[in-house]
Amino acid sequence: MIRFASLGSGSRGNALLVESGRTRLLVDCGFGPREVALRLARAGVEPESINAVLVTHEHADHVGGAASCASRFGWKVHASHGTAAAAGQLAEMAVRRFDSHAPFAIGDLEVHPYPVPHDAREPTQFVFSDGATRLGVLTDAGTVTPHIEAMLAVCMALVLECNHDADLLMTGRYPPSLKQRIAGQFGHLDNGMAAELLRRIAGGHLQHVVAAHLSEENNTPELARTALATALDCQPEWIGIADQAMGFDWREIR
Repeated sequence: MIRFASLGSGSRGNALLVESGRTRLLVDCGFGPREVALRLARAGVEPESINAVLVTHEHADHVGGAASCASRFGWKVHASHGTAAAAGQLAEMAVRRFDSHAPFAIGDLEVHPYPVPHDAREPTQFVFSDGATRLGVLTDAGTVTPHIEAMLAVCMALVLECNHDADLLMTGRYPPSLKQRIAGQFGHLDNGMAAELLRRIAGGHLQHVVAAHLSEENNTPELARTALATALDCQPEWIGIADQAMGFDWREIR
């Protein structure tokens, strides 16, 4: 069995707990030690019980607290070769570098990294497996590639980026250059793109779908839920939301 929970998701910090058996991992750490400890306590987790943190890329909302938390709590840090080189916070740490196409094991979990188009050095996302169930994570990508689709197609739970509503972004107050970056090929998925991906890979195997990395300026939980629910032909309430302040509570894949 795999279970997973979010400590928070958005431009002000990201961290996702993934657990199976005696293994407990954190995907990204965009919060400092004090804030991480508070958010972990909310999930009933002691910081020292984390086996490792996996960093998706070097942007501050994903890696900002990784080095300080790893030093404070004794965590191992895993990152792609490019991310380890680009994240200055990790420069003096013994980072365990992985190939962005090669699976590896940490305790009771198989970790399957995969590359994504995003404006970073060597960004990756992950699929996790305990041998029987699979959790797919996609939180920062500007477009959906065939490889992304193939990696997520057989997952039983998805944490899926719904960063922005395309119309809200284009009519909002962001400067044109920032709008172009967000909506570009190496930016972030909007609700419609996430829904189209979900429509193509959806099946009876899905137990959980959680919309993540929502922009507080250019999206709403209602818009994200409606887009994904339409793709799945389900009730909007079935779609989970990863909130910036509260994340989401534990969910189990069986």
